[in-house]
Amino acid sequence: MDWYVSGALLIALVVLAMATSLPVAFAFLLANVIGVLLFIGGLAGLEQLVANASTAITSFTLITIPLFILMGELFFHTGVSARVFGAIDKLFGGVPARLSYMTVTEGTLFATLSGSSMANTALLGSSLLPEMTRHGYKDHLSMGPIVACGALAIIIPPSGLAVLLGSLAHLDIGELLIAGLIPGFLLAGLYLAVIWISVRLNPSAAPGYPVGRIGWGATIRLVSVNVLPMLLVLVLVVGVILLGLATPTESAAFGVMGVTLIAAMFRSLTRESLIRAIVSSAKVSGMVFMIILGSSTFSQLLAFSGATPGLIGWATGLEVPPLVLLLAILAVLLVLGLFMEAASIMMLTVPIFFPLIVSLGYDPIWFGVVMLVSLEIGLVTPPFGMGLFVMLGVAPKGTTLGQVSRSVLPYLGCMLALVALLIAWPGIATALR
Repeated sequence: MDWYVSGALLIALVVLAMATSLPVAFAFLLANVIGVLLFIGGLAGLEQLVANASTAITSFTLITIPLFILMGELFFHTGVSARVFGAIDKLFGGVPARLSYMTVTEGTLFATLSGSSMANTALLGSSLLPEMTRHGYKDHLSMGPIVACGALAIIIPPSGLAVLLGSLAHLDIGELLIAGLIPGFLLAGLYLAVIWISVRLNPSAAPGYPVGRIGWGATIRLVSVNVLPMLLVLVLVVGVILLGLATPTESAAFGVMGVTLIAAMFRSLTRESLIRAIVSSAKVSGMVFMIILGSSTFSQLLAFSGATPGLIGWATGLEVPPLVLLLAILAVLLVLGLFMEAASIMMLTVPIFFPLIVSLGYDPIWFGVVMLVSLEIGLVTPPFGMGLFVMLGVAPKGTTLGQVSRSVLPYLGCMLALVALLIAWPGIATALR
């Protein structure tokens, strides 16, 4: 069987399984079983499938995933997030468009802890949007930055999707997490620039209103008690990986311990909050491990059927520059992002695209960052981006999908600009390696 026929058949099996409304991970597992019977056959093939699945989810580096998830859940369920965000609110004082700037600041901070774009969008939307609406903020300065900053959790470490991508593509997870640091904060900076320019051009888009001011002494106490401890944990979690002092797994364990100690210091670490955080992180972690299991076996099946080596041989034989193939890959990712969630896209494309990218001579860590930004774009791209629907769920009654979609367009431009910058200057992602 020709490589393109076997590849198309395997992908068709996955698509058909998804069409039955099966969860993504189970759709891949069903496609894997059918594929094994077609290309390997018999009991031996099924035994090989089980052995490959077992190997895929028993790697020590995967411990990073539930630990980082637990860190974010503790931050949210113990009320530490409320104290930190409350302090940031007071620090911005009477700055014009202060709620928009707060959205970017808090969204960036929460992205470093949650690793979940959906949770980030929901938290920012439920906590900040009502006040923005009450004070007359225009959509592009209220809903827009909330949706855009929600997606920051995909790229800013410790991103759960970055860890998942590293596991699926067999990349160094520590290097991939660090590689997202500069692009993530650069993107947040571009968001701030959009807000500043918007307010300068039209001050009425974010009307000012009187707020209570605090003195320097109160400001120092506020930062020292409510913000500095959490900031110190975040710096250490990323810093020990950057300096090579700890592995991502050890760093994640330190982060869990740090957030737990801070919650205990604030006297908000209760039995109920701890149970909620553990149960929630267990559910998410279980889903992620099922995704890894399904995608890893699918990757091996693609290789065994000849689809992956056949695609690489065909693509490298084309008389076109590698950049053209790279842009074609990114176009596929962006189109898939209109209809599929990020984890599903990873499961489908990582086994195909990463071997091809390596064969073209590109740095896989750099491409990992580019892919994460592309998935981030898919989350906020109208009309099917999942971030848009999360925002619609917490927006005031009567808000339409069209309003949400239009509000995010300036920030979507920032994301596309970041992809262009990463292609033009790969060092943006690799400078800290």
